[in-house]
Amino acid sequence: MSDTDAMRATPIVALDFGSADDALALARRLGDSCRFYKVGSELFTAAGPSVVHALLEDGADVFLDLKFHDIPNTVAGSVRSAATLGVRLLTVHASGGAAMLRAAQEAASAAGGRCNLLAVTVLTSFDEAALAATWGRESVEVEREVVRLAGDAAAAGLHGVVCSGAEAAAVRATYGDRLALLVPGIRLAGGSSHDQRRVMTPAAAQAAGARYLILGRAVTAAADPRRAMATVLAELATSV
Repeated sequence: MSDTDAMRATPIVALDFGSADDALALARRLGDSCRFYKVGSELFTAAGPSVVHALLEDGADVFLDLKFHDIPNTVAGSVRSAATLGVRLLTVHASGGAAMLRAAQEAASAAGGRCNLLAVTVLTSFDEAALAATWGRESVEVEREVVRLAGDAAAAGLHGVVCSGAEAAAVRATYGDRLALLVPGIRLAGGSSHDQRRVMTPAAAQAAGARYLILGRAVTAAADPRRAMATVLAELATSV
């Protein structure tokens, strides 16, 4: 792998559909322009492990975004089950606490280490006012909360964290290459932010240190998803 390839972020398309047929149709339409897909709670609830198996059989990698958050023993069991599916990335909530994060990582390591864990810090649908209301505080600095939660993930030995592009540079400055950063809320220039508050373009997120980028409606709702994906890939290639 060249230094340029190492610097380039990996795009992951979010298959946020309610059926396996719709999800697989989009993945097959994108073809070799995307080889990494996110399966979230909507699709996994509707289709179960079979959609993961279908994507793997088509030669793609899978990010299973189920954001586990429960007592340590339950989360460890969930991680073990997810790891057997062959997924490459899996999410847990950083706010589950240090013991939960350690149990999750121990389960992932015991499964052979191919399933890499990412801790979700603060959802991109939150701004400071919304987060303060949820935490029950008068005020909250989102960046400080993200960096604090990332520290718990690093201490537990997780592969990385999920954070918005707005906090990626701060996390990278604090933890360097210790944590891989996955950045959701990616939008092409001029695109709608939809229900997310903290969004960023692919090039800006890559420059901030993102290793993985989640592409949702910017690609899946485009009139020509393959063309939208090509735009993303060109932007990433020219901004390294």
